[in-house]
Amino acid sequence: MRKIAVLGIGQTKIDEHWEKSLREIAGDAAFAAMQDAGVEKVDALFVGNMLSPLINGQNQLGAYLADWIGLWKQEAVKIEAACGSGAAAFRAALMAVASGDIESALVVGVEKMTDKAGRDVTAALATAADADYEVEQGISFVGINALVMRRYMHEFGWKHEDFAQFSINAHANAMHNPYARLHEKISVEKFEKSSMVATPINLLDASPIGDGAAAMVIVPADKVMRKPRVVVAASAVATDTIAVHSRKDPMFLQAAYASSKHAYEMAGVTPKDIDVFELHDAFSIMAALSLEASGFAERGQGVKLALDNEISPKGRVPVCTRGGLKARGHPVGATGVYQLVEVVQQLRGECGQTQVADAKIGMAQNIGGSGATILTHILRNDT
Repeated sequence: MRKIAVLGIGQTKIDEHWEKSLREIAGDAAFAAMQDAGVEKVDALFVGNMLSPLINGQNQLGAYLADWIGLWKQEAVKIEAACGSGAAAFRAALMAVASGDIESALVVGVEKMTDKAGRDVTAALATAADADYEVEQGISFVGINALVMRRYMHEFGWKHEDFAQFSINAHANAMHNPYARLHEKISVEKFEKSSMVATPINLLDASPIGDGAAAMVIVPADKVMRKPRVVVAASAVATDTIAVHSRKDPMFLQAAYASSKHAYEMAGVTPKDIDVFELHDAFSIMAALSLEASGFAERGQGVKLALDNEISPKGRVPVCTRGGLKARGHPVGATGVYQLVEVVQQLRGECGQTQVADAKIGMAQNIGGSGATILTHILRNDT
């Protein structure tokens, strides 16, 4: 397998883009990535998306977007893995280029979620859960995460306010990201007073949806002359039961453990070598669980990393340095590509006030559903 590098990146601001269609949002990110890469054509297009059939009434996103951006005749497909669709599309593109089958690929993660009412979006998101044993019982994703969080607090003795630092860190970092949806600092007091969604999860525990797209152009590493050169050091994916109640331990992300362990082995690194970690903080409880399963904290102690200010850009384990899902926003099928784009920005030294000093190795972890599909990628500054 050939070594692969990121040649270009692009993204749109996450917002309510009433004036733009799904194809226009995706096209904006795609054109930005190709411009950054200095190319006008690629051999194949891989689109990460979850909700287009249900929210936008549009399938066939590969051809749909290829037609819009002028990539006629090339391979173009959509990849779906719930909220992990973006990273799944990246992995599919990576395998195609690394195998030697093609020489370049464009990855686009896109979602336009604000065209439907909130109840319709909630129902659409629930299709990533177990239709027979979860959705049929009327539970939503926030409900599933609330049950896990309640049990975690009971088992390990944490209070709800202890989770506030995950959101505070994300919001503070998003202030310096022009593409983030939420530009507002928050405090512990504001966190505690936020409206309850599903006890114990309140509004500031949860990430906002939105419309947005992010894109990347990848090629064999020996074709990248720009400095710094960012290469893909590892790509791994693992699955768990789709229903949380079927897991041996609902408070441990087994797929995160398996995929991160495999990624560390592929890259020849350990958690101590990771300079920046873009984790999937769809809810604050998932931030804690990801840190624990990926080897950055002991079981039940992920919250302590946040309380000790170890997750800030100057901390021991910088996470969500551009706002994370919590404040950058979570256009679900695009999130995995946003995470990878942000890791590339860190390794290029392009993150301004939230730049992690001397960042050389970055990791992105994208979660589909409540932990059923988890993809972990490690990128490296190879200059």
